[in-house]
Amino acid sequence: MNQNINAPLDENVAKELRSGDYVYITGTIYTARDAAHKRMAEALKEGKELPLSLENNIIYYMGPSPARDGRIIGSAGPTTASRMDKYAPDLLDLGLKGMIGKGRRSKEVIDAIVRNQAVYFAAVGGAGAILSKCIKESKVIAYDDLGTEAIRELKVENFPAIVVIDSQGNNLYETAIREYCRENRSV
Repeated sequence: MNQNINAPLDENVAKELRSGDYVYITGTIYTARDAAHKRMAEALKEGKELPLSLENNIIYYMGPSPARDGRIIGSAGPTTASRMDKYAPDLLDLGLKGMIGKGRRSKEVIDAIVRNQAVYFAAVGGAGAILSKCIKESKVIAYDDLGTEAIRELKVENFPAIVVIDSQGNNLYETAIREYCRENRSV
């Protein structure tokens, strides 16, 4: 099913999304990759506040390339999500409602998604130039010294993604493989 959703992500909307749904996200999302996640984990360990509220927000695992003249942002394709797996459960427990990346997630992350009624989206790897056209504003809000890995606030419009893991733990990577195998047994 195709759905238009808004970010921050309403808790009820997150619960209604199903693995395999195509969504178009409009609103405010944030970027953070490995180095920013590590820094946020260190801040939490030290009892410091995070540089953004996680409540109902979506983090996009992305570090953009430099913007060309006249562009808001450079290529903005997803990063492999598993690199953030050791940090994601804590962030989900603090209210993070969605993550956008590519690739599989660990059992611990899936358990945290279900526990927090959150969702994991995939963006198409290799389509960074196209995805960047959905980004209408971009500004660094934390960890500027990390360069492309700084935390950015993005205003997006009709940003395309696929629900991979829904709030019930249904995982498109697993169901798609089973479906493919079932269809190709008869060939």
